[in-house]
Amino acid sequence: MARTTIHPGACPLDCPDTCTWQLTVTDGRAVALRGDRDHPFTRGALCGKVNRYLDAVNGPDRLTRPLVRVGPKGVGPVSYRPASWDEALQRVAAGLRATIDADGPQAILPYYFAGTMGLVQGWTMGPRLFAHLGASRLRTTICTAAARAALQSIYGGSVGFEPESIVDARLIVLWGANLLSTNLHHWPFVQEAQRRGAYVVTIDPLRTDTAARSDEHVAPLPGTDAALALGLMRHIRDLGGVDREWRDAHTTGGERLDARLDEWPVERAAAECGLDADVLRRLGARIAGTRPTAIRVGLGLQRHAGAGQAVRAIAAIPLLTGDFRYPGGGALVTTSGHHRIDPDRVARPADLPTPPARSINMSRLAAALTGEADPPVTSLVVFDANPAATVPDQNRLRAGLGRADLFTVVLEQRWTDTCDWADVVLPATMQPEHLDLHTSYGHHYATLNLPASTPPGEALPNTEIFRRIAAALGLTHPRLRDTDEDLARQLLDGAGVGFEELREHTYARATGVDVGAAPYAKGGFPTRDGRARFYDPQLTGQGVDPLIGYTPPVEAADPQLARRFPLALISPAGRFLMNSTFASLPWHLDRTGPPRIHLHPVDAAARGLADGDAARVHNDRGAFLATVAVDEATRPGLAFTYKAYWARLSPGGSTVNAVTAVRDTDLGGGPTFHDTRVQVEAAPAEAPAQPA
Repeated sequence: MARTTIHPGACPLDCPDTCTWQLTVTDGRAVALRGDRDHPFTRGALCGKVNRYLDAVNGPDRLTRPLVRVGPKGVGPVSYRPASWDEALQRVAAGLRATIDADGPQAILPYYFAGTMGLVQGWTMGPRLFAHLGASRLRTTICTAAARAALQSIYGGSVGFEPESIVDARLIVLWGANLLSTNLHHWPFVQEAQRRGAYVVTIDPLRTDTAARSDEHVAPLPGTDAALALGLMRHIRDLGGVDREWRDAHTTGGERLDARLDEWPVERAAAECGLDADVLRRLGARIAGTRPTAIRVGLGLQRHAGAGQAVRAIAAIPLLTGDFRYPGGGALVTTSGHHRIDPDRVARPADLPTPPARSINMSRLAAALTGEADPPVTSLVVFDANPAATVPDQNRLRAGLGRADLFTVVLEQRWTDTCDWADVVLPATMQPEHLDLHTSYGHHYATLNLPASTPPGEALPNTEIFRRIAAALGLTHPRLRDTDEDLARQLLDGAGVGFEELREHTYARATGVDVGAAPYAKGGFPTRDGRARFYDPQLTGQGVDPLIGYTPPVEAADPQLARRFPLALISPAGRFLMNSTFASLPWHLDRTGPPRIHLHPVDAAARGLADGDAARVHNDRGAFLATVAVDEATRPGLAFTYKAYWARLSPGGSTVNAVTAVRDTDLGGGPTFHDTRVQVEAAPAEAPAQPA
């Protein structure tokens, strides 16, 4: 007789919602999934992509055995044959040892990110092993680096208003935040605030689903957010909307900011943003006169050259108005800084020798593999990431991945673009099949995920794979044999919640901040003196203006480049793909459709393009093919396409990252995906209509 059980667990995906789910398992196979009805943030619902997560878990394309390359790189599975774990591990160990012997351990680069947000599988044993070897350390910049650096500068950490308290806000500004696609479970709280009378404004270059459901939509030019924030602050000040008592008690640099705002009349800011000045005046007046105001900031706006200053400027607005006084008031980018779990401490424990090593910026992988790194990277170990699909300058990256002297190992759940370039591919488990621990960058709960279903074939958890690689390398330190439960307990040491509590209840509030609280009503920011900073002298050494200001985008604001490539291009997240996680699954691809280039009717007509035409999108770095979508969701001069497609499944074998640049943000060294210029033209007749 079949045995069916139900298991609580956590969604592992790179999303601020970090949902808790209920998984039904029959005879070791995951057969059904639903949101946990009791979780305060999940509230019984999963998003559209995760509702079909078991398509990925049970898919026929799961990797079940180690694979070793026997043919050329870059052509796909035909170049590989199955191998035993012993053979594969010996090949991995031999490749890493050859690199160490020839070039030193810093020529090894572990490359990982948020394929799982789980702290056990993603952020402990793998980094621990490579730190012990003395390998290059990865600067994990590709998502939130600019925002983290900006928040560290102004607030002292990645903190903000308590997200559930947004129901108490009277004005909500969703700044670069398309909640319905990327933060769905915060939207019901916004709707509750609306029912209580709140006014909702979305600031976004595109008319997103969230913008369409807001009371007002403001559409600045991409990369001009800091200019908009400065203009709004100037108007708020001129209207007498500054809470000087609170500002002077709980911030530093207020007088310097006053002088900076003198430089930013509404008319200047509006011209920079491509907006009518009255739009700024109305919104500034609304912010000046409405308490509490909540500003929810999305991560997409920090993917241009001036991203750090943009986040600093937006985060400064509630410091002027004193909105942090009130529940439901202030600004929020991420909640990460409220959680008291430090994976870096566990990845490099005090009793494990970890030689000093250089760091390499993950967003610059294409450059690092093609000459920027000295000594060169000659071994690359990829886990929880698909860089061939996700990093900028795709053509340059392929040249680096294709180097004959580069030894590449990929830990993966299914065959991806990056697997095409590997020497060894190792099959990894998925969330229902292993233990993991999750915090959240969108709420204040921690969640324990326990293994519930049987892995396919010979797939192993990342942690076990790294334990086996360590043994194959002859490394004997006991910290390299810690179990997954050991790692979870180490992560929870001092975190305010224990392993036993989570094992019994699955999730717990773990930050010490109460629901509905105003944690910075009396200051107490995590800076050295407890005050937020409009002026940060430490930025001078980084070549950044220590006073909040405006750094224009590089390509989008370049008039000479615009003559050759007249369209600014951004590549936001879509509703049914999660970075590159679901981009090979039939249901998700069917809902998303083929790659499209969205053009305003004016721009489409100027190029003789109509809805449904095949187009070539290009600049000096490369090109990709897409279907034209004529769309008033954008503005003249701005095109957009959704990110996350795989090149191997795309027409012409390239994606939007063929045209994006390796270029750092002003703070944090983040990527500048949304700071890109292109031309769009009809695709040549010989261009393939279907994936290459």
